Amino acid sequence: MTQAALDGIKVLDLSRVLAGPWCTQILADLGADVVKIERPGVGDDTRTWGPPFVKDANGNDSDQASYFTACNRNKRSVTIDMATPDGQALLRQMAAQADVVVENFKTGGLKQYGLDQETLRRANPRLIYCSVTGFGNDGPYAERAGYDLMIQAMTGMMSITGRPDGEPGGGPLRVGVALTDIFTGVYASTAILAALQVRHRTGEGQHIDMALLDVGMAILANQASAFLNTGKAPARQGNTHPSLAPYQDFPTLDGAMLLAIGNNGQFARFCEAAGQPGWASDARFATNTLRVKHRGVLIPMMEELTRTRTTADWVALLEDKAVPCGPINDIAQAFDDAQVKARGLAVTLPRDAGDGITAITGVASPLRLSATPPVLRRAPPALGQHTREVLGELGIDAARFEALRAAGVV
Repeated sequence: MTQAALDGIKVLDLSRVLAGPWCTQILADLGADVVKIERPGVGDDTRTWGPPFVKDANGNDSDQASYFTACNRNKRSVTIDMATPDGQALLRQMAAQADVVVENFKTGGLKQYGLDQETLRRANPRLIYCSVTGFGNDGPYAERAGYDLMIQAMTGMMSITGRPDGEPGGGPLRVGVALTDIFTGVYASTAILAALQVRHRTGEGQHIDMALLDVGMAILANQASAFLNTGKAPARQGNTHPSLAPYQDFPTLDGAMLLAIGNNGQFARFCEAAGQPGWASDARFATNTLRVKHRGVLIPMMEELTRTRTTADWVALLEDKAVPCGPINDIAQAFDDAQVKARGLAVTLPRDAGDGITAITGVASPLRLSATPPVLRRAPPALGQHTREVLGELGIDAARFEALRAAGVV
């Protein structure tokens, strides 16, 4: 059996909801042993963020929200009450043996439990301790709680998402998924991998300060660069692109399609395929800059033309000419797509936790490593499913375990 990329790396996951769990799921998919700590009898908030709920073996709704399953596979769930001295002692013992700790409490929130980075890294200098917060560990907002929707609003992400004011449905919109949470998880996993490499050279761990606000600003990408270099804040443009044309949705005979033309050659091939070769040499449309300038003329002309064929007809015609295009799918259509199926992007993992849920289906890891591919070895766990197992690895015998359980510590 191929050794996983992060085989032997132990991660103590004190995070919940999305940004932290997304990070640790990436590490788990790459082979790290991720132990997720949850509150006894309660668990991660997202376990109850439903509907929708996972179906049990009889096809009925369980009490497990599908939200939780999106970011917690390949982990072991352990219930420990960190508000108790015994719980804190157990967690410190686990951290002493860990390579990585990930937490997303408010800045300084774990100090009261003796689980802050200074305390844990003093006992284990090799430890990489990643803190995920809304606003970072310093600055005037450091003590504030932060949530994805707040960050989308504060960073300007919502100001560039949606239709312009004055159009039907105009106004700022949030992105359809918790984008800053997810990207923070990705950036955090990248930082952890970098810190592991540094530790390989120096033998020392370090603290990682990840903030949703920082990530939200970073992923503004070209829109942020446009403002920083011109002083002009970008405006909402619906599905159009501020710097490219035509690069948007177009109506078809039976719905809509998406055209993503990124250069003059692609535009010329579109014009030829569409039966309008003269558009490519029109002085108003000969370059991308001119097409952006004259999009108010070009786009209505194109819309009149695209309405004459079905989406499938356009996609077949344009793909043959190497013009980037595609249907505008809903999620059901996306999972039914031939390429999505060929890549195996929906995976079902068996689960034997004694709670009636026998399998959970989710999205496969998008990471494709030729020598050390991700291995999906565990379905998202039931609450506390691995508590006895993990504590046994710490040397907690049966009598001690029962005493801890009777006291409500686990």
